[in-house]
Amino acid sequence: MIRAGIVGGTGYTGVELLRILALHPDVEVAVVTSRTDAGQRVDSLYPGLRGYIDVVFSLPELEPLAQCDVVFFATPNGTAMLMAGQLLEREVKVIDLSADFRLKDAEEWSHWYGIQHACPDLIADAIYGLPEVNREAIRRADLVACPGCYPTAVQLGFLPLLENGLLDVKCLIADVKSGVSGAGRKAEIATLMSETGESFKAYAVSGHRHLPEIIQGLELFAGTSVGLTFVPHLTPMIRGIHATLYGQTKASLEDVQALYEQRYATEPFVDVLPQCSHPDTRNVRGSNMCQISVHQPQGGQTVVVLSVIDNLVKGAAGQAIQAMNLMFGLQEDIGLKIVAFYP
Repeated sequence: MIRAGIVGGTGYTGVELLRILALHPDVEVAVVTSRTDAGQRVDSLYPGLRGYIDVVFSLPELEPLAQCDVVFFATPNGTAMLMAGQLLEREVKVIDLSADFRLKDAEEWSHWYGIQHACPDLIADAIYGLPEVNREAIRRADLVACPGCYPTAVQLGFLPLLENGLLDVKCLIADVKSGVSGAGRKAEIATLMSETGESFKAYAVSGHRHLPEIIQGLELFAGTSVGLTFVPHLTPMIRGIHATLYGQTKASLEDVQALYEQRYATEPFVDVLPQCSHPDTRNVRGSNMCQISVHQPQGGQTVVVLSVIDNLVKGAAGQAIQAMNLMFGLQEDIGLKIVAFYP
């Protein structure tokens, strides 16, 4: 049985880890930390976990966490990097759901996140946790940097075309919408229901923190520099990411459809829909699935890829558990065969 610890068990991604791991047949949730709720039972704060999680919130201290086999960091940016090195020294595997180890350039990370990186020497050791690209490296990893929610949807959407050199890499566009849970579990005016309900807006158009992460991945696929315009939007829903991706290609729609079907044929959590389908965020809600469809409006050279995920599952906790399964030699989809919520 794998002993798992969760640092930051009260945020949305932390609770999602608890929800999924509660039914994982090979995992015991041994430690769950929270500075504000230390001493309280987890199931007193989240009664939906009664009968599944029998743990008391504790402070994020090294010794209890060092008794785990794996520790998930479901924490704000800048937290995991303060403890990861000590846990790795104690032979504990670390899976970070924050951005601390995603970017390979420590100076660029500091530019986007506003603080100096506390352990830049570990960045090179961190494996980017996108299984569809780095599956074998994840199997051997001790430190995994889970992709962000926007980067997951965008990279999976563009991946087959870029791998095969079928896009003009200088003019890629990612127009992406997110539910408000992507902002985290905190009290802010901008994410109040009365502020977001019946409204829709773009934000961070001049530059979002996920931009360098997306570009880093796309350039790896393409083998060259790319030009990407990335515009995120906030939608009045709780869960979900909908990415509408644009590029220029000379390939036919039939060839593009066949390419996507072939590339993802053996991927357990990517579902390529029939040609010209329109994926809906509700059809992946609560699941670890990414659904993708491709279009070529009016038969022109513009290809439109639609990619949808649940930002809290495939965009965070589910993908982290997918990586954990690989790291411990388990079947990749164990504990993750979750049918989407409906309605």
